[in-house]
Amino acid sequence: MDDQALTTAQVRAARGLLAWSQDRLAAAAGVGNSTVRDFEAGRRSPLPATMGAIRAALEAAGVEFIPENGGGAGVRLKKGAA
Repeated sequence: MDDQALTTAQVRAARGLLAWSQDRLAAAAGVGNSTVRDFEAGRRSPLPATMGAIRAALEAAGVEFIPENGGGAGVRLKKGAA
């Protein structure tokens, strides 16, 4: 994992690629449902450890985060991920 901060759009897109609900992401990351909902809605920024848990859960499920490269930060599924 690198130190790139995740955006709300990246987390929503990652969930979309996996067909995960906010509740499923919260359970996989071991965080509260309201944490995911509030972050995605832009109401709060979770602590770094919480964001690390969210990122780790999505990466373990096969998501790869793409850093800003002139076209904006993004996400994709790793090759071979379901």
